[in-house]
Amino acid sequence: MSDATSPEAIQRKRLYWHSRRGMWELDLLLIPFLERCYDTLSADDQAVYRQLITEEDQDLFAWLMRREWPQDASRRRIVKMIVAHAESLDSAAYRGL
Repeated sequence: MSDATSPEAIQRKRLYWHSRRGMWELDLLLIPFLERCYDTLSADDQAVYRQLITEEDQDLFAWLMRREWPQDASRRRIVKMIVAHAESLDSAAYRGL
């Protein structure tokens, strides 16, 4: 079995696809987090991320823009991790977008 058809590769492709949203702002937060941090998360945090990306764009936007926080503590934690990761990135890479 090749790497591209392994269960892990298929799951990663699905996660990437579901991390792409209808809002560009969300793409700029979720995709870099997925690419750089997801693999280092605990299995529980990975499960919370997978649940998080099933939420509506409007809710994700409000949470990731820090207008409000998810009521669920584990989702609030992963949202804060995504925000912290975005704030730590060099924004120069995205200025031309």
